[in-house]
Parts: sequence; C-alpha cells; structure tokens
Amino acid sequence: MKLSFLFFGNQPDEKWVLARQMGIKYAIAKLAPELAGTLPPWDYDSLKRSKEIFEQNGLKLIGFEGDQFDMIRIKLGLDGYEEDIEKYIQMLENMGKLGIGLLCYNFMATGWFRTDKNLEERAGALVSGFDAAAAEKLPLTEHGLIPADRIWENYANFLSKVLPAAEKAGVKMALHPDDPPVPVLQGIARIFINADSIRKALALSNSPSHGLTFCQGTFTTMGEDVSGLIKEFGNKEKIFFVHIRDVKGTASNFRETFHDNGPTDMVEMYKTYSAIGFNGPIRSDHVPTMAGESNQQHGYEMKGNLFGIGYMKGIMEALNIKETETYI
Repeated sequence: MKLSFLFFGNQPDEKWVLARQMGIKYAIAKLAPELAGTLPPWDYDSLKRSKEIFEQNGLKLIGFEGDQFDMIRIKLGLDGYEEDIEKYIQMLENMGKLGIGLLCYNFMATGWFRTDKNLEERAGALVSGFDAAAAEKLPLTEHGLIPADRIWENYANFLSKVLPAAEKAGVKMALHPDDPPVPVLQGIARIFINADSIRKALALSNSPSHGLTFCQGTFTTMGEDVSGLIKEFGNKEKIFFVHIRDVKGTASNFRETFHDNGPTDMVEMYKTYSAIGFNGPIRSDHVPTMAGESNQQHGYEMKGNLFGIGYMKGIMEALNIKETETYI
C-alpha cells in the first residue's frame, strides 16, 4: 500500500508541509484550472510544471482525482463532447509521458453531493450528511430529466474512446462509485449506486486499465458487504485506489464520522486489503472539520486528515503492513 494525500491545485501551503511531516510521500492531485491557475492537464507543459512543483516539495505525483476539467458534456452527451474526449485522451497521453499512472474519475453529473455540511459530530466537530427527503425538494438542473439508460450509453461510449489511450499510456483508470449512491439527484440519474452496477461497469471492458477506486464509505452507505467486495474485486486485480472513511446511516440518510467512530471494523478491512495483495495508493477521505478550522473545504480540512492518517498508519504498523515502493 502507498499512503497518499489529495492536493487541490499545485500551490504549496501548510498542508503540503504537514502531509510530509506525517510521512506522506505520494501525491494525488486535482489540477482543474480553477484550482491550479493553469491550463488543465491536457496541456503537457502545464502538467509537467505541476509535477515539478510537487517534486520540488518532496512529493511524487502519482495520480489524479476528480474532474480535471469540465466533464458535463461528456457525462450528459451534450454537443461538443467529442472535443472534450479528445482533450481527455491528450491528458492520458501526457500522464503516460510523465509517469503519472492513476486516474480516479467519476461519472456523476451532479457530483459529490451533500444536503448538509455542518452536522455536529464528536465534541462539536463538523461533518457533512445527506438526506434524500431534502434532496427531493431541490429543483431540476438546467439539463432537465436525464434517465439512467442515457447515462449508461454515455459512459459506455466514453470508455470505448478513452480506455485504449489509457492502456497505451500505462494509466490505470479507477472508477469512483456515485456518492451518495441514490438513483436520481435533481432529475439526473446516477448509475453507480450498488455492487451490481459496478460489476456491470467492469464487464464493459477487460482492459487492464479499467478498474475501481474502492471508496469504503460509499459501499458502506450502499449497504453492501464491504469485506466481500474487497475480496471479489481485489482478487480480480480491479482495485486500483482505496479511500478510507466511515459513515453512519443508509444511502437515503447518512452522515460522515471519524474513522474510529462508525460501524466499520477498520482493522478487518486492512487485513482484507493485505490478504488480496493490494499495493496501490490509499488515502484518508471525507474527514471531520475540527476545532479552529473554517470548514470552507468541508471534508478536506487538515486536522481531521492528520487524525485519519495517523489512525491508518497505526493500523498498518500493528498489522505489519509495509508501504510499497512499486505501483500495481
């Protein structure tokens, strides 16, 4: 396993220093223009410069996470999506040239979604949550009603275009399930909402570049057998990246919590990852906002991550799980 950390943009700040002080060596980044202040990673020079900035600050950039540029035309099949797919392919080629081997992506047109960002957790720490009843009262987006079969068609088309390029570039494309895993948000279908839909996605291609970001919290809210899925997907070598977090509740009504304060037996999960031989990146995710923090970047403030990283390192040490130097 590789302990990693998600960085938003390419401008070093205190988080970069704290991550290194916690022993993090591997960076996952979101380099969208609004975060990095540069062209998206489909521009080779911009990506090369970002990689150099990470290296100059003692971090190895090994992957991307999230939409690196506006993906709405691709996800909804809107006019101009072909041009965006060409840019996506160029991004994959650039990643290959620069040795950046992981791309955690999603196909959520309405994105990572919460109805509340200020729920109180242990000792007043703030977490986000989702209530389907509240979400149902929200208006449709400008795109109106989009059915599931259309999203599936767009996703299959997307894979057919980009997977050959990813495979040629040596990039692992790791699909993140929909969070929250509910069928519809603001009129737009969400398709990766249970284990069967993930199996359907994996069946679309046998490419070695086609796999998963195994987000424990999302599979927990689905009500799935998380340990069983780690074994199922891991034994097929389809888990490329792991997100460690915990939640209380169900898909229709849940809240985030501390890593040590939810229903998941984290030690058992680590034993299972170790048993399948997982050696990819793993990171702390969706942490509580703790005392003295602003909650402007809910789920990604630093004190909760320091807790999460330390918690993860402790489990790894107790189980004698070593960090790997090679990737997948």
